[in-house]
Amino acid sequence: MNILQSIFNKIILDHQKLKAMIEKLKRENKTIVFTNGCFDILHTGHVTYLAKAKELGDVFIVAVNSNASVKRLKGNHRPINQLEDRMFLLASLCFIDIVTFFEEDTPIEILKIIQPHIHVKGGDYKIENLPEKTIIDSYGGKIVLIPFVEGYST
Repeated sequence: MNILQSIFNKIILDHQKLKAMIEKLKRENKTIVFTNGCFDILHTGHVTYLAKAKELGDVFIVAVNSNASVKRLKGNHRPINQLEDRMFLLASLCFIDIVTFFEEDTPIEILKIIQPHIHVKGGDYKIENLPEKTIIDSYGGKIVLIPFVEGYST
């Protein structure tokens, strides 16, 4: 398989297919790590954070906010890069195993599908303030905060 094909194979748009993949991985006792974000302008801070997240488990899944969601969260001038481009760039990182997307402003619905063992957020968040905390607690998942890389934020 060529490199571009392997990148495209990491991008899963069908959430039912994603659910089946996750169920198989869990039967294989793989630890699923998950994070989410806009990742509109991929920078050193993102890559450092994402690499550290991968170290927490076996399979690392990144869910990307849709274009409409980014616009609602960041304003009419965003996103700068379209969803397909953001997903492609993330999938090209060797330590990310699966890239998917979500339409809502929070990852709650995609978390209901994936139910990762570990949900990772940046150190600028507080666990008790996360809207997704309730769903993660409901199935016994764990939330891990990774410290922010100073000087890198969009």
